[in-house]
Amino acid sequence: MDYPNDQAPGAPIRSGIPEHGRVPKYYAVKTQVALLIDELGEGGLLPTERDLAVRYEVSRETVRQALRDLLLEGRLRRMGRGTVVAGAKLEQPLSLASYTEGVRRQGRRPGRTLISLDRFPAPEALAAEIGLRRGEPVWHLERVLLADDERVGLESTYVAVERVPRLDTDFEPDSSFYGYLLDRLGIGFGDADERLETVLATPREALLIGTPPALPMLLIHRVSRDSKGRPLERVRSLYRGDRFSFTAHLAGTPRTAAAGSADTAENADDSG
Repeated sequence: MDYPNDQAPGAPIRSGIPEHGRVPKYYAVKTQVALLIDELGEGGLLPTERDLAVRYEVSRETVRQALRDLLLEGRLRRMGRGTVVAGAKLEQPLSLASYTEGVRRQGRRPGRTLISLDRFPAPEALAAEIGLRRGEPVWHLERVLLADDERVGLESTYVAVERVPRLDTDFEPDSSFYGYLLDRLGIGFGDADERLETVLATPREALLIGTPPALPMLLIHRVSRDSKGRPLERVRSLYRGDRFSFTAHLAGTPRTAAAGSADTAENADDSG
């Protein structure tokens, strides 16, 4: 297989072009527009659909399909009646670090807008996850996530009222909930279980985040425990698929590390 000398790490092999060479028209236009995006740089204004159709000698519908893909991938964004080159995606670590920390590390300004803070009796399934009996009071904190005032996600946090009895009076809704727990209540996080999946936003969620309902979202379910191992919170975080990517550091277990050493030794013997 022929690998281009300038292929970026992680890029599709041969730019995603099949070995038989037959490429849909929209994809050929997409690859050309992607090169144009690199030339324009962040914030650069893309030519109109009409101009692109003339440039690449295709129909406007073909151009429209190519642009749809690039919009969904987060390479482009709408601004007014035009289309501009989007900035790099935000990288959020899959760790117990808060959303605030992750966004600040990338030089962006984190923020949150409160949608609701409600108190209600915990249903059975939720109660089991956060260490309560059915019917015990629980808080539901719902907030839109912001990065430099851009709406990028939606977060729902469920926590027992007994753990944070003054959440409705002592907590600033636009601040870090993790910071509040640690600094005001002395509650540290121990560990958590997470599940990551792709979904489409509901009409309500899309309206709150300000995205089309067809935009893919990254959904994280998290159940956290405090430093003493007690269940603490249940979080449902919805992130825009065009604005976020997630990172994780994976460490080998002693068994996999030993296997790696054995493979290295075997390869050394074979080469000797």
